[in-house]
Amino acid sequence: MSEDREPLVPANDLGAEAPGDAEAATPEERVAALEAELAEAQDRLLRALAETENVRRRAQRERVDAEKYGLGKFAGDLLSVADNLRRALDSLPEAEAKDDRTRGLLEGVAATERELLAAFERHGLKRIDPKGERFDHNFHQAVFEIENSGRPAGTIVEVLQPGYVVHDRLLRPAMVGVAKGGAPAVEPDGTDDGA
Repeated sequence: MSEDREPLVPANDLGAEAPGDAEAATPEERVAALEAELAEAQDRLLRALAETENVRRRAQRERVDAEKYGLGKFAGDLLSVADNLRRALDSLPEAEAKDDRTRGLLEGVAATERELLAAFERHGLKRIDPKGERFDHNFHQAVFEIENSGRPAGTIVEVLQPGYVVHDRLLRPAMVGVAKGGAPAVEPDGTDDGA
């Protein structure tokens, strides 16, 4: 290297002079300009690292959600199968089965329903069958109200169609009939929930 060369300083840096003006700047000014440039570069680096970490966390969260809830559409299509199996079992009570063939058929349908529900459970899909519970609009859909049911108002007295959740997300609300009038519901702390 020859002694007559000037140090290279980019002309577009903040606070730095053009190469022709380098002799006019004192060494302290050049050090201050380089320190400012370094601080700005460190700030940009920290922001880029934070953004990269945010993107990584968001991608991880989306991957976990896809694993947990990805079967939702497919499971939703299978809910009608579960409903039809239950309807088939309810259409002929076991006590009314007259011959062995009919009883065998009912046992087969019941076994199929149990296996389907077990597969649902293994994949985080759970049935909501809220008969006797307090109505919750987050998980239930009221289809009708029943007067003089002998139950507190707002209590589910009939389930027309069970609901389902995937992990903690509602897949289908339970379609229910709710008690109207009657005794007001009493909260666990003993206060009246009617007002």
